[in-house]
Amino acid sequence: MNKKFTESEPSTSRKRRRDEESEPELDNDDDDSQSLSLEENFTFSDTLMALRMMRSQFPRIEKVTVQPFVLRSQLYSSLKDRTQVDMELESLRRDRVLRIFKLNTGQDDHAVMFMDDYINQIERVVKRIEEKKQDDIRVFEWFKIHVIQSKLDTSIGHQELFSLLSSGGKVKEEHISQLINAGLLIRQLIDQNMYWFSIPNIGSVLKGLSQGRKEVLSFLNRRKYKEMMLVSLEKKRLRLSPLDMRFHLRDLIGSGHLETIQTPSGLIVKVAKD
Repeated sequence: MNKKFTESEPSTSRKRRRDEESEPELDNDDDDSQSLSLEENFTFSDTLMALRMMRSQFPRIEKVTVQPFVLRSQLYSSLKDRTQVDMELESLRRDRVLRIFKLNTGQDDHAVMFMDDYINQIERVVKRIEEKKQDDIRVFEWFKIHVIQSKLDTSIGHQELFSLLSSGGKVKEEHISQLINAGLLIRQLIDQNMYWFSIPNIGSVLKGLSQGRKEVLSFLNRRKYKEMMLVSLEKKRLRLSPLDMRFHLRDLIGSGHLETIQTPSGLIVKVAKD
């Protein structure tokens, strides 16, 4: 994260603050039930603490049944040392506390989900399939017990997947198709014999993630100084994303698209220079 500190408030700050409340592009979000502001819990001392806080603040999304997840970039925005984040994530992954998923929204985009939440997500998928009474659901139990507990990487090869599933029973190609159709696996475009592990029902959320990123950056780029006080910006409601402003700000700051400046009046968020 690029964070700069200044000794005093810029001379134009008062004028900028006056302009913020009259900004027409985004609506104010007055329905935020989560009391802690982003500025009040902007940084953390360790990765697990940050994960737990961000999980508790995951936006409630109507009509989408996806368990809370955190972006790796969001963790980068909240801890000073990215190497610490990577090392602690790797330790938590090895201990099966969480899983990491490669996302299709960007080359370096990864989602982090607690293992218990991921298991819960799988069970929701199975319940929905059970209600339809269309498929044999045994493969999901094999996947839960023999695959995700053994294979901790973000991807898996076809032969290894077949082998691990075989620990549960006689595997057929139709079983692999069931896992793909349920959103638990995504076949890689470059190598059709490789699969990404994925989070079911996340598609519409990822679409909102991409659109929300563009909306936030467009909003700030249209401002005269390409910046805004964090406390004011956080209250804005996005039109194109089901995720809230706090979620997007952590992501964009951690990925380096935005940066923060500390002033006596509080944090200013501004578009990072190329």
